[in-house]
Amino acid sequence: MSYFKNNGTNYTQVLAEYAANLTYDKIPAEVIERAKLMTLHTLGVSLAAKMDELAQNAVKIGSELNNGVGGSATVWTTGEKLSPANAVFVNGTISDILDWEDCSWTGHPSASAVPVSIAVAEDQHSTGKEYLAALIACFEVCMRVSMAVQPGPDFDHNQGWAISNWNIWAATTAAAKLMGLDATQIDKAFGLSCHFAEMASNMQQATMSNAYHYQWGHVSQSGIEAALCAKYGIANMQGCFDIPYGYCEQLTDAVDRSWLNKDMDQFMIMEILIKHWPANMWVQNPVELVADMTKKYSIKPEDIEEIVINPPIQYRMHCPEKGYSSLMEAQFSTPFVIASYLLDPTPNPNWFTPDKFNDPRIMELAKRVKGGTDPEDTLLHSFNVFQGGSHPEKTVTITTKDGKVYEESMRFHKGHPKNMLSREEFVELFRMNAGQYYSAPTVEKLIDFVLNIEKVENMAAFGELLK
Repeated sequence: MSYFKNNGTNYTQVLAEYAANLTYDKIPAEVIERAKLMTLHTLGVSLAAKMDELAQNAVKIGSELNNGVGGSATVWTTGEKLSPANAVFVNGTISDILDWEDCSWTGHPSASAVPVSIAVAEDQHSTGKEYLAALIACFEVCMRVSMAVQPGPDFDHNQGWAISNWNIWAATTAAAKLMGLDATQIDKAFGLSCHFAEMASNMQQATMSNAYHYQWGHVSQSGIEAALCAKYGIANMQGCFDIPYGYCEQLTDAVDRSWLNKDMDQFMIMEILIKHWPANMWVQNPVELVADMTKKYSIKPEDIEEIVINPPIQYRMHCPEKGYSSLMEAQFSTPFVIASYLLDPTPNPNWFTPDKFNDPRIMELAKRVKGGTDPEDTLLHSFNVFQGGSHPEKTVTITTKDGKVYEESMRFHKGHPKNMLSREEFVELFRMNAGQYYSAPTVEKLIDFVLNIEKVENMAAFGELLK
């Protein structure tokens, strides 16, 4: 029902029915495997953020919103229980703190998909198979909706990309499916999500504030709220993707609704990139190249005269004279991340402790990292290339103080869909991350739980592993 023009399409109904009807037995084995490994990775990079100040503040905020500890969903870094909505505020926030989770064609769906799916599955005493079906469904809905509302060709990211706005489709879908909502109720939850979604803003990148990471907790919480409202009943509120300006036109003047039901027999989760390094996705290729080259040619930090990245990356080559002002500013800086790697080759949360932001050794090396002479790759161009199934190629040239020059190029870093991590590499990365603060027996129990999650009869057992 709409008092305004309706396109006469049924995109919303199709997506709602897809979400409601997807079951474990309809999902190919390789997709199930990827969902388990993405669960493991998201959990690992979250646990590695345990001691970050923002992570600890998120725990305090979640508890205060909850009026104290108590509930059915686990806070990953403490083992405490909160309501699902408040638990995902914490877990969604910490999923993104190290900027190490995933990157789809449009952002970080796993920062909502995994926290919400786990929290609601715990609350509902879902099986592991139900968890996996909900997780995969929410990725599929989120990917399609977000691609339908991408900006036009004249867009610049300084105008504010709606990166956290469309994460609500992951959160709402997962919560609604695990709560047992039918297709009509999910359709209504989608409609309400249009009102609960965050507006597009450039504030996170304009100010480079670590508050950026709270977005993922907030939008995850909003998705659960939308599902709960639909569960207890709302009138109408259906067809949000079919009604002009219901959602799509509010985001872009280049709406492409064909994405909403595109390739519904395919699983777009398989096209999601996994970050190999704790940094912005466009920093991945340069740091991977530097890592490979310094190992291959036995180049030490003190040997380096200059490192040139070509083409340079828009908004990712900054090296402030007085150091970095925030976690986000450091994570988004190619010079900082490369310098951090050179001084500490094992990626870890200590790269981003506040004392590192103006560490003289890091700053001295970071100033040696420069952009090349080719026109810079804009962020819009970079995403368009990624959305087309490829990735922007980068060339790194390292000149050493003795005059030697080394140059190599890369298009698909480890973790790109065309160069995905193996199961063993996912597991080792999890061991490294979770092992920062958790005992080896706990780490191994978590690995076993996730890799065999389809055998779990009651997802409430998850919380016992983090006590």
